[in-house]
Amino acid sequence: MRRPVPWLLILAPTVAVGAALGFGIDRTQATPPVHAATRYAEVAPPLSSGYEPTPPPMPSELALKQIYTLNQTAFVPPQCYTKTADEQGRAHNPCYTCHVESRPPNYVNDADVQLEYSFIPRARNNPWKNLFVDWTAEVARISDDAILSYIRSSNYFDAKGRILLAEQLARPPREWDYRDDGRWDGFVPDAYFRFDDEGFDQRPDGSKTGWRAFAYYPLPGTFWPTNGSVGDVLVRLPAPFREREDGSFDERIYKVNLAVVEALVTRRSVPIEAVDEKFLGVDLDLDGRLALTERVVFAAQKGVSASLSYVGRARRAAALGKVHLGAGLFPEGTEFLHTVRYLDPTPEGIRMAARLKELRYTKKVEWFTDAMLDKRARVEAIDKTDSPTEFRNFGGNIEIGVDNNQGWTYQAFIEDSEGALRPQSFEETVYCTGCHGGVGIVDDGIFSFSRRLGPKSFQKGWHHWSQRGLEGVPDRPVASGGTEYVRYLEQNGAGDEFRQNAEVLSRFFQDGKLRADMKTRLERDVSQVLLPSPERALALNKAYQALVKRQTFRLGREIVLDGAKNVHRAVGDGERTGIQASLAPWWSPAASVAVASSQE
Repeated sequence: MRRPVPWLLILAPTVAVGAALGFGIDRTQATPPVHAATRYAEVAPPLSSGYEPTPPPMPSELALKQIYTLNQTAFVPPQCYTKTADEQGRAHNPCYTCHVESRPPNYVNDADVQLEYSFIPRARNNPWKNLFVDWTAEVARISDDAILSYIRSSNYFDAKGRILLAEQLARPPREWDYRDDGRWDGFVPDAYFRFDDEGFDQRPDGSKTGWRAFAYYPLPGTFWPTNGSVGDVLVRLPAPFREREDGSFDERIYKVNLAVVEALVTRRSVPIEAVDEKFLGVDLDLDGRLALTERVVFAAQKGVSASLSYVGRARRAAALGKVHLGAGLFPEGTEFLHTVRYLDPTPEGIRMAARLKELRYTKKVEWFTDAMLDKRARVEAIDKTDSPTEFRNFGGNIEIGVDNNQGWTYQAFIEDSEGALRPQSFEETVYCTGCHGGVGIVDDGIFSFSRRLGPKSFQKGWHHWSQRGLEGVPDRPVASGGTEYVRYLEQNGAGDEFRQNAEVLSRFFQDGKLRADMKTRLERDVSQVLLPSPERALALNKAYQALVKRQTFRLGREIVLDGAKNVHRAVGDGERTGIQASLAPWWSPAASVAVASSQE
């Protein structure tokens, strides 16, 4: 039996990114050179109870280049400090959306975190001070017209449709240039958000960028639009997955490879358009012959990776060991692009605003086998017991991103005080890595891809939210029965972890219980709970703009309009959540699971 690994206590060594694969995957060294031109500020002081560190003084051209974190547990998200027990002693469980009995090759088996605040000692004081800010006065000072003008102006494109960041990164400002070498070594945004009827992104000249948008079910809680932001996700596989063996682009090849990856990651068979297996040279449906097929079959037995195969040039790359495949894992070179945006209350409903809050990017740059991931989790469990006061360590910088110790690097851009996008600091990016690879619910560190809408949805789920909104999307079935969003509302008793989304509380609950009529409506249409009123959308936009002006993202970027009331400022050693039984993940037929104590 796998030992539970509380994700908040993971101790992982810094992983330097290795040599290039040889077919377009950049593996830049993740640590700075010994003689780097960049200077560093003093080491952050240790945290103690009631102490709120302030950044040491430094020139502006160095402010983003620091590779320490003032908040040394920045990887622990604010949601984990939620008071799960209310004043009446009733337990609310939003924790199961992340912390569950995982499925291999994710060995961060952390269902026990539902039952106990398993914080390392230094993390027991809540560092996310922005949770407690009452934004109502600042919201009142911003007019509706002013915020609408702000969110409807793009900070991604200029007036001529050019990508602003791409223009800036061609000659990066000194304060962004980590190595002081006049070049940007990280991701340069290249998505144009011009999608065809299969979700493929296109440049202005009509050529394909390789990005493909997919619609997905937002993770319950903070990531629902009703709680502040709307987001999209694009995926891109590396060039060999998009090409025939002669190196020429072939959209059929690309779509089949995306289906193969989806079958591996989700561990289920995937329907595809009819394709001739003779042309591909691969038995996709595993029926023992090469013929027309309309599905990629995932066989559940051990060793499934030997049964499936990529097609086109990726097939040859896999044979040469330049790229790999395995159940539950993405191939090297896989990229995801995620925008986090303001809410635009249009006559047609709440939509994605033109203005980005954040542009998030990740790339898989190193391959870890199932056995390697298992070993790492076991070592981390031992280290957690032997060195409970140690921190999780991360390598990287603002140019190449921060690694999650499982083969992925994460990089992001966020608004500066004037609303233009800038690189996130090292600490601001560490905030992202705790969940991506540190909780039981993810597949290879990624939340969204396994949550993709199914083949019966608009454009078979391959579409961007700008092409179709959330209205009319039915709730997602879960293996134990019922549907996902209904289950979340029933288990949490609210529409957010902090239980302060008054709109959801008033619309969906009566005397603390989910209304039967709203449950029925939600099963047919998730927009009933996902989308806020125009008034709430505007208020959330205004509060976030006030945060942007402050630039205090290191103290938290989640907005609770009138200040969080149901959040711990500190938790005790071994403090229980009040939840009596851990809930199983959406893929498990069991409604609850028994978990061993993290102290056993």
